[in-house]
Parts: sequence; structure tokens; C-alpha cells
Amino acid sequence: MPNKTDLVIVESPSKAKTIGKYLGPGYEVKASMGHVRDLPKSKLGVDIEKGFVPDYQPIKGKEDVISDLKKAAKKSGRVYLATDPDREGEAISWHLKELLGIPDDKTYRVTFNEITRNVVNQSIAAPRAIDQDLVDAQQARRILDRIVGYELSPLLWKKIRRGLSAGRVQSVATRLVVEREEEIRAFVPQEYWSIEADLARVAPNLGSFKAQFHGRDKKMELHSREEAEQVLATVWQGSFSVAKVKRQEKSRQPAPPFTTSTLQQEASRKLNMSPARTMSIAQQLYEGVELSGQGAVGLITYMRTDSLRLSEEALAAAKDFILHRYGGEYYPAQTRRFKAKGNAQDAHEAIRPSDVTLVPDEIKKDLTSEQYKLYKLIWSRFLSCQMANAVYDSLSIDVENSGYIFRASHSSLKFSGFTAVYEEGKDEDEEEKTSPLPDLKEGEPLDCRGLKEDQHFTQPPARYSEASLIRALEEKGIGRPSTYAPTITTILNREYVVKEGKALRPTPLGEVVTGLMKDKFNDIVDYAFTAQMEERLDKVEEGDVNWKALLNDFYGDFSAELHKAEQELDGERIKVPDEVSEEICPQCGRNLVVKSGRFGRFLACPGWPECDFTMPLVVEMPGKCPKCGGRLLKRTGKSKKTGKQYTYYCCEWVNSKDEARKCDFMTWDVPVKDNCPVCGWTMFKKPGKGAKKPYCINEVCSNFTPEEKRGGWKPKPADSADTGEEKAEKKPAAKKTAAKKTAATKTATAKKTAATKTATAKKTAATKTATAKKTAAKKTTTAKKSTAKKSGAEKAEG
Repeated sequence: MPNKTDLVIVESPSKAKTIGKYLGPGYEVKASMGHVRDLPKSKLGVDIEKGFVPDYQPIKGKEDVISDLKKAAKKSGRVYLATDPDREGEAISWHLKELLGIPDDKTYRVTFNEITRNVVNQSIAAPRAIDQDLVDAQQARRILDRIVGYELSPLLWKKIRRGLSAGRVQSVATRLVVEREEEIRAFVPQEYWSIEADLARVAPNLGSFKAQFHGRDKKMELHSREEAEQVLATVWQGSFSVAKVKRQEKSRQPAPPFTTSTLQQEASRKLNMSPARTMSIAQQLYEGVELSGQGAVGLITYMRTDSLRLSEEALAAAKDFILHRYGGEYYPAQTRRFKAKGNAQDAHEAIRPSDVTLVPDEIKKDLTSEQYKLYKLIWSRFLSCQMANAVYDSLSIDVENSGYIFRASHSSLKFSGFTAVYEEGKDEDEEEKTSPLPDLKEGEPLDCRGLKEDQHFTQPPARYSEASLIRALEEKGIGRPSTYAPTITTILNREYVVKEGKALRPTPLGEVVTGLMKDKFNDIVDYAFTAQMEERLDKVEEGDVNWKALLNDFYGDFSAELHKAEQELDGERIKVPDEVSEEICPQCGRNLVVKSGRFGRFLACPGWPECDFTMPLVVEMPGKCPKCGGRLLKRTGKSKKTGKQYTYYCCEWVNSKDEARKCDFMTWDVPVKDNCPVCGWTMFKKPGKGAKKPYCINEVCSNFTPEEKRGGWKPKPADSADTGEEKAEKKPAAKKTAAKKTAATKTATAKKTAATKTATAKKTAATKTATAKKTAAKKTTTAKKSTAKKSGAEKAEG
């Protein structure tokens, strides 16, 4: 009797294709298309009174997949459950075993940290049993979230609005955004002053530089104009000389390899990818991409991880690659190994390329634009983390006048090290770039060419971006690698939070829901409580805590809080205030308010039904109008010809009724938060996905970037007087015009001929019809006469 084929079940078709290629004909590889059963959507689906027994049901629409998997499992030899190597993947394997009725002696669990030929074959050769502790940790999280969501959400529907939801992690994430907004509102700007000295060496043309006021022995803060003017008065009477010159060599270490959190943050900063999109593209790279001459290849290791560990094989491969491509000076004295944070699970390696020799630019033609950008980010970060430090020459100069110190500093790159491959992005503004300093000596006198004082005000904390919110969640121990992306997606979809540029801002709805949660369910939105719950779920995974005991402990307090809240809010309805915009209704003069509809948020007049004016939502952009200094707004319009929507940017005073303030600035380019370092104007960048280089549009600025160098530019036809060359260039255009005229003439002639033929045909048909009718009438008359004669003859015979 021939040996039966073994069955391997994975989650996605692309993963099945890649693994099937590595395993060969002795295996049949099928995809479950994710989960095959879950708690029902229409009800709680958990019997709390009988000890939190879940009622798992086959997922609707998966009937054909489940039937096919059952048949394949029945006729196969071994069944390898090869779902993702995390809690969720372990739970899917367990559900498959239970739903398909696979006996224990046929069930083999395998995991792949990377999908390469060696790893796949090694894993198949060393299977294990399903880890029930991992399954129980996933069940505990799923049931915990179901209880919170299904028992809290109806309360929100009754008291605030239908369609709302609450959840352990999403409610805490919303609270973070709301509390940051409250900090911004409560922020009181503090005045401070800076003084800049424009200094030069005594001998002409030997160099000049600018130095900033520092203080005396310690740094001094100037809080008012009076304090600044007091310093200026003293300094004007004194003289400047070099007090101290400090030269040193500084080195900078590379960032560690990516975890899920840091990958999402960096993709948001550098590629403008949302966390959900980042994980989707990373999943494609992990499961396998078709490469020319190689077939499907898994390009990165598993992307849901909080570990910084790298395998010895990966470290050795990186060392070999760096030595051969960059040289020995680019590899550090010792191999770099990174330690994970205390609460990291360390179940998998850090995210890295599965084969470092697959250079992004060499396989670019086989990848989509997003796949290439994300793969290059992962590849570069991994390679750079194993490279030598970058080395900088740092120069700091202290200049003294009447006991006051002015300081200037500059650093220049001496050895690129890891920066030859990669530099980490930043959420905050970059440090101000400084100019090179002249070669000064201590005690050298200096000429003062000018002193400039400036007033400043401290700035409120920045709103969270998706990247900084993920970092905050991670720092507080809230959520795990698999939860960051869906959490942010949920709070955006529920409109608790909106995204303006890269900034996340809470809506009045988000603030009202958060206020209710803090008042009535403080544990659910408490940072420490949520972090402790994550730690307890980790203990379930490690086998130290029983999952049903965890649920029982939580539900007792939660149930009491819910009952108390329902009693206290009995009959009360919480109103969500309108979000008032600065846009004025052109019909009645009221401030427009933000409303939500089937197609998202929009602006509407609060005077409805008397006034029914609506318009697309206006989003304020960073920067100022280069013509009048007004706010820059993002607007949408709709093409009259195609009906498609488009986006443009304009001054707030475009189409203003106030003629004195009316401004006509409009552009397709996107304003950015950076100002031109030369002229101070707001800079712009081209629209579109991915990182775009900002540029200055000020034509009189030395940093001005002409249209043809901004990217995405196409030359327009010249409209100047014709030169001989221009006439020569226009000849083909003239020929095309003549050809068009000839074609038009032929078309007109053809139409005329066709019309003539049609008219002739109609005339002929009409003539034939008339003739036929005339002939038919004659025949009828003849027949009648004949009948009459016959009738008369018959009567005569009678």
C-alpha cells in the first residue's frame, strides 16, 4: 500500500505556495484563510455562570474551506499545523484540530520564524504538540475583550450614541490622546529671550561665525526684554575674546534591529505608512514574494516580536557581507548583541532579512513599491546594527565678554560607519544645523559685527502621531506587538480620534467617552491596571496562572462597576457637544460644525433645517501662507467632468468676502512643518506616498528649488516667439495637426455619404411599400368584382 501524502495547513495561500515549493511532492499544503471558528458576532458567546465556557462557532462564509480541509485531513497521513508562531497562530492550530476532528496521533505542530528552505525543512523534521498554555492565553485575551466590549458597549449606546464601542486597549489609547490634548489646552506659554552675536576675527577675511548667549558659569535664562537689554547694554561696552576651545571626537552607535513596535514607528516616520499598512506589507514579505529565477521566497523573519535577539547564523552572515562590501573598518571590534527590555517575551528573533545577500536594489524589479521600501528599511536597519560606530569631529567655542559667555559649536562627520547604510528617523524637530567654525585660539580677540535679540515662547507638548502613540503604549506596557496596529485603526474608525496630517487629535465624542470611562470604569482605562493585565496574560502563557481564574478575578469587580454605573446613569443621556470649526457659513454667517455621515466627517451649518449648507471638511495644515501669513488649509473638490474628488491646499482667505484680507494662494503641493533655513518661508513637498524631499518656493531665496527639480515635473510647451530651432521642433506638431484635419475631413465625408445612403434607402423602401399597397388594393378590387359577378350568376340560375 503506497504511503499517504502528509497535509500541511497554513494561514494564507501565498504562504502555502512558498512552503509547498520547499517541501516537494510528498506534502499537500493548504490554507485555512485565517481563523476557521470564533465567538459568534450576534451574542456574547461566553457562558459566564458555568465558568467562562466559550461558544465557538464556524465562521460564516468558510464552509467550503472547512469542508475541503476536513476531506484532506481524513485522507492524509500526518497533519502538520503550521500557522503563525504566536498566541494567535497557536490558537488557530488548536481550533483547526478541534473543528476538523484530527486525532492526537496525527497532529503535529510546526512553526517557522522565517520561511526559507532550511528553516521549513528543519521545522518539519522536529514537530511538537500544540502548546495549550499559549492557546489558553489567547482564549483569556479573547474572552476578556469580548466581555468588556459586549457588556460596556450597550451602555455607551444607551447613554451617548449607537455604534460606539469600548475595549481594554482601545479605551486606554484614546485616553492617552485625550489627556495629551488637555495638556495642550492647559499649557501656559512662558516668555524667554535669546541673544545672538555676529563675530569675526580681527584680521579681515579670516572667518566669521555666530555664537549664542549661554550665561555665566552656568546657563542663564532670560525671561523678559528687560533682562535681555541689561545683558546687551553690558556687552556693548565690553569686548569679545575666545575663552575656551574644545575639540573632541564623538562616536554614535547604531540603533538596534527592528521589533514590531519600532518597525511601525519608523515606517510611519520615514515612509508615511500607517501601522496597519506596515503590518500588511510585512506579512507579504514574510510569507513569500516571487523573485526572478528563484520562485517564492520569504524575505524577512516573523514580524510580530518584541525581541532584539539575532541568531548566530544571521550575525555571521552580516559580518561576512559587511567585510566584503564595505571593508574591515566598517565592522566593530566585537559583534553587537542587543538586550531586550524586561517585559519582552523574546519568543522570536528581531525582525531581519532572511538572507542579507538579497540586496533591496537588486530585487527591486520583483517587488511592489511598498514592498521595496519596507524591505529596504528592514534590510538597512539590520545591516547597520552590525556596523561600526559613526565618528564625528566636534568643536565647541566659548566666547567671553564682561563675564558673560557666548557659545558656538559645530560637528562634522569624520567616519560614516553605520550611517553609510542607515540613520534612524526622529519624531521631534531636527537640531538646528550649524556652520563650520574658524580655527580659533584661546585668548584671541574678536570683533562684534552685531547683536540680535529675539523673543520666544515655550511650546506645548506635541500631539501624538501614530508612531509616538505606539511608543507610549509600549513604554507603559499596554498591549502587545499584535495589538498596536488594530488598536489605532479602531479608535480612528470609531471617530474617537482623527488624524490631521500626522497628528492624532481627539474628537468631542472621544473626550465624552473617555470622561465616562474614567468616571465609571477607572480600572478599564487605568494605565497600571491594563499593564498588569498584560503581565498576567503572559503568566498564563508561561503556565503560572489559570486562565479561567484570571477571568473570574476580573469579572467580579467589572460586573459590580457596570451595575453601579447603570444605576447612577439611569434615565440620563450624555450629549456630545458639536465640534465648532472656524469656517463661516456663507448663507447665514454661523460657524460651521463637524458632522459625521455615511461617507465620513463633513462641515454643516448648525442652523439646520432653516439653513442646509454643507461642505467638505477643512483640515488646517502646518506652516503659513507665503503671500499673507494666514493659515494654510487642506480642501477637497470634485471634478465637474469626471466626478472624481481631488485635494488642494490654499490660504484661509481664498474667496473671502473681506476684500482687504482676500488672498489667492493655492497649490497642489503639500505644506510641511519645516521652514526654509535661509528665508524662513514655509516649505512644501510633492503629494503622494512615501518620503518626499521638502523644498523652498521663494523665488528670491538662494535655497529656491525650481519646478523641474521638485520631482514629478513635466515641461510645458514653450509659448515664446518661434526661433528657427523651435519652428523645426514644431514641424512634427504641424504634421500632426494636418493629419488631424485630414482625418476630420474623411470622417465628415464618410458621415455625409452614410447619411445619403440611408436617405436613399429610406426613399426606396417607401416607394416599394407604396407600390405594394397599390398592387394589393387593385387585387382586392378585382377580387370583389369577380365575387359580385359570380353571385349574380348564381342568383340567375336560381
